[in-house]
Amino acid sequence: MTRLLVNFAAFQAGWFSCVLGAAHGQPWIGPAVVLAVLLLHFGLARRPAEELRLVVSAICVGLVADSLLVMTGWVSYPAGNWVPGLAPYWILAMWALFATTLNVSMKWMRDRPFVAIVMGAAGGPLSYLAGKKLGAMQFNEPLFALVALAFIWAIAMPVLMAISSRFDGVSKGSKPQYVLEDWKASQHV
Repeated sequence: MTRLLVNFAAFQAGWFSCVLGAAHGQPWIGPAVVLAVLLLHFGLARRPAEELRLVVSAICVGLVADSLLVMTGWVSYPAGNWVPGLAPYWILAMWALFATTLNVSMKWMRDRPFVAIVMGAAGGPLSYLAGKKLGAMQFNEPLFALVALAFIWAIAMPVLMAISSRFDGVSKGSKPQYVLEDWKASQHV
């Protein structure tokens, strides 16, 4: 249970840092916090290299997905644009952050592709709406943006869950477990 709470809390800290940093013209703050979350995640993982592969895969998915939204003009980001027409760097940091949840707090969804599709189609747009409300981004074409986000996340979520199954550096057998919990268990022997 501790691992789930740590994972969830770290994700929330990273998400709010990215969104609020971008909303207040300091988009570098979020990626700095995400880097700390990634270091914690890799430090607690059984096989950090596998988790790194998952993070890199998620960043690649995010680069394509969010850059398509930028290129269509349906979504725009006022801060953190490093290359015109591509997703800002703080959004890519959020995709890396999201990857840290796939083998821990969201692992329950791995063998449920229909649930992953529905959760992606609903949760993706809701997350972006929250970012918009906090001032980190704009929907230039709200209807098109939301439909595109639902479509993108309905595809991205099961794809990322499949990738997480391949690059699972957290689990021991079928039960997710961080190294920290192994150490705690060994201290009570």
